[in-house]
Amino acid sequence: MDISAIEIGSKGEEAAVAWLRERGYYIVERNWRIGHYEIDIIAQRFDTLHFVEVKTRKLGGWRSAYDSINDQKIRTLRRGAMAYRTIHRTPLELQFDLIAVTIDDHGHFSIDYTENIL
Repeated sequence: MDISAIEIGSKGEEAAVAWLRERGYYIVERNWRIGHYEIDIIAQRFDTLHFVEVKTRKLGGWRSAYDSINDQKIRTLRRGAMAYRTIHRTPLELQFDLIAVTIDDHGHFSIDYTENIL
């Protein structure tokens, strides 16, 4: 039975959150939204606020998670982060990261974490 893209994305985001927590990140927000900007995960570790884009793909797919990080996505991430910083007046450093989650046919996940994607 095939699972939907929404289910794949949701499961991938859950795996990403668990992965971050295991490594000492505090999850500040999930799916934070203002206007048409959305940040998948906002996490803090030490003095840095990480704005994390999560992309989940099925194993063997023809597009990688990195293919989705184009100029428009970069602008959207930056604008969303600046809105968050303005609203919450955070003095923390900002960093933009990508978690690429790959799910195989058995439901097992692998995670590739890339810091400073911008």
